[in-house]
Amino acid sequence: MKYLIIGAGGTGGCIGAYMTEAKKDVTLIARGAHLAAMQREGLRMETTKKGNYTIYPIKAVDMDHYTEKPDVIFVCVKGYSLEETVPFIRRVAKPETVVIPILNIYGTGGRLQEKLPQLLVTDGCIYIASEIRKPGCLWQNGDIFRVVFGVRTPQEYRPVLEQVKRDLDDSGIDGVLSENIQRDALQKFSYVSPMAACGQYYGVKCGAMQQPGEVRNTFAALMGEIDRLAQAMGIRFTENIVETNLKILDALTPEASTSMQRDIEAGKASEIDGLIYEVVRLGQRYGVELPGYEKIARELKQRGL
Repeated sequence: MKYLIIGAGGTGGCIGAYMTEAKKDVTLIARGAHLAAMQREGLRMETTKKGNYTIYPIKAVDMDHYTEKPDVIFVCVKGYSLEETVPFIRRVAKPETVVIPILNIYGTGGRLQEKLPQLLVTDGCIYIASEIRKPGCLWQNGDIFRVVFGVRTPQEYRPVLEQVKRDLDDSGIDGVLSENIQRDALQKFSYVSPMAACGQYYGVKCGAMQQPGEVRNTFAALMGEIDRLAQAMGIRFTENIVETNLKILDALTPEASTSMQRDIEAGKASEIDGLIYEVVRLGQRYGVELPGYEKIARELKQRGL
C-alpha cells in the first residue's frame, strides 16, 4: 500500500511519522521551512508518550515534485485550505485511490466527494493533541492517537479500508473503521468545536477547562447543545458525549489548546467559521436553539473574528 499524506502538521505529520517508523510506504506533502527541515534532518518527534526521537529519513516533497500514484490519500490540511488540494488529488490519483479526509470540520468528506466524483472519498476524524513546535519538529501531547474513518453508505465499502485499518494499527495508531462515520465524526466534532469555542471565548487553554467552575461548565453546556443538534439531525450517540469528552480533555496537559486558537493568536487564517459559526447555522436549519453557541458567536464576531 502506497500512502500519500497531504499536510504535515500536527495531524498529518504524526500519522506520517508513526507509519514511516512502522516501515509503511508513506510520502508527506509539505512546504516552506517545515519541508526543508524534514528533507534535511528528518522529522523530530517530541511526545509525552514515546519520548523524543527523530524519523530519518522521511519521504517529504511539495505538490510539484510528487510523481507517484498512491493507493490511499490522507487529507490533513485546515478546512480553509481544502479547495487547493482538489486539483492535486485529481492529478496524482488513480481510479482505485481512496481519499480519507482527516479534518476538524464536520461533513468534509461529503463536500470533497462532490468535487472528486470519480474517486471514493470517505469521512474521517482524528483524536490527537499535536502541533508543529518549529520547522521539522512536532509536539504530541498526551497518549491518545486514534484515526476514525468510514464510508457514508454501505454500497461504498471496499475491502481496502480493512487494510488501511491494519496498517494504522501496525503503526501504533488506533485505527477505527466506523460502521456509522457520520455519527462518529459528529461525536469528534462535539469535542473539538466546544473546546475551540470555549477556549477562544475565555482566552484560555485546557488547564482552565480541567478545573471546576464557569469555564468547564460552559464547555459541558456546549457539548450538550451539540447533542441536541445531533438528535434533530437524526443522529444518536451511543455514549454520553459529555462524560466521554471530559475524560479526553482531562487526559491532556494543561497547556494544550486547539489549532484554531493558535492560528488566531498568530494572526493567520483559522477554522472559526466551520467550528463555531457553522454550528449556529445548523441550529437555525434544524430549528434547534443553541444559546451558548449563539452568545459566543455574537461575541467573537464583535471582536472582529
